Amino acid sequence: MSSGGLELPPGDSGHEGGPADTAGGTPGGVPAGAVSLAPPAATGDVRAGAELDWGTEAWSEVRTRAQRAGRAYIWLNLIEQRLRSVVGAVLRPIYEPVHGGDDWVVAAAGPAGQEWVQRAVAVREVSRRKGYLLDPADDNVLSFLTLPQLRELMVQHWPCFEPYFDDRREIELALDELEVTRNVVSRNRALSRAVLEQAERASARLLEVLGGGAGGPAADRLPIDAVEDLVGDRYADVISVHPDRVRLQRQLPAEDLFGGARRLDAIGIGLNLLVQNFSGRRLVRLTEAGCRVRLLFLNPASSAVKRRERELGLRKGELSRSVEMNILHVRRVRAGLRDPSRFEIHVFDETPRFTAYLVEGQASGIAVVQSYLRRARGMESPVLVLRGGGRGVPKDSDHGLFTTYREEFESVWEDSRPVS
Repeated sequence: MSSGGLELPPGDSGHEGGPADTAGGTPGGVPAGAVSLAPPAATGDVRAGAELDWGTEAWSEVRTRAQRAGRAYIWLNLIEQRLRSVVGAVLRPIYEPVHGGDDWVVAAAGPAGQEWVQRAVAVREVSRRKGYLLDPADDNVLSFLTLPQLRELMVQHWPCFEPYFDDRREIELALDELEVTRNVVSRNRALSRAVLEQAERASARLLEVLGGGAGGPAADRLPIDAVEDLVGDRYADVISVHPDRVRLQRQLPAEDLFGGARRLDAIGIGLNLLVQNFSGRRLVRLTEAGCRVRLLFLNPASSAVKRRERELGLRKGELSRSVEMNILHVRRVRAGLRDPSRFEIHVFDETPRFTAYLVEGQASGIAVVQSYLRRARGMESPVLVLRGGGRGVPKDSDHGLFTTYREEFESVWEDSRPVS
């Protein structure tokens, strides 16, 4: 007998001849006043209990959320570590000689930040007791300040930071953008692609302002981020893939790709990415600044151009005229140079297999590569962006795609003919 006056049914209540079959039993086989331990009978196809399994779509959604949150977290971690370093480098020499030890952080926070800095001190003490401090370098109050708290220190003491940074508003706007992402990631909520891309742009801009970005032109405009360092070896030297050239140019405009290059080699049918998106005057200035340019066009009089016109459904001579116009344009650029030998133009007669722009700067290189599809123009073909030369190259760089396309370019260049 239970405390509520209800009796549990005997263990053999479901057997033939058991108490369930005696007079006074309920239709469900449970004596009157008893509580059934069995789940209710299924009705149709509806099963009892909550559905705990995840289907394929649910798993896909979860992986997408985790990948976005992981990438955002790495960017936020980089920003926090960089800002912590900057705050320590600027404020420590001012406050530590007077207050000493970790008290300089408390003094720098002042009355307005007393609450959160005391909370950071308490968290550090708990971490000490529980053994969470694995690196002695983190055994200080500054390591336990969050991104908003580091920002508050910077804002409170802006006259101390002003000699090092020009635009306070730019820093604060970037940190405002990151605060949205930080709030979402810290609570494991869904992060949209648009917010992730905004956070990555803000992080890259902030790292550059704080002196932690690449800061260079051309190929260095794509800084090596922590995600690339983590997974780079899995994908050789491919750092991004785009479904078409339009989306490529949103992330990597022609000015960022070619501007500041020290060496530019390009091969393709008409090289529209360079010729139509980078002005002739800009090409002249680039070459006069020391860049060596080699351009390989498909011969507009070759049979390969006619075959390509048929593939794309173009009128006879339409593609060859377009290539001729591009060649005439770069010839005019070459004619305006003091040293035309630094600007070489060749044509080749082979079947075009890909278009590639191999751009090398002072520190690193970038290549934009597209394969030719039978029914798609170059603007509509998938694009690979490769990193090569200098820093950031995968350990096994001999097997990287940048090297492969570099060798292919040199091979075609040897068999090509110069344009007078």
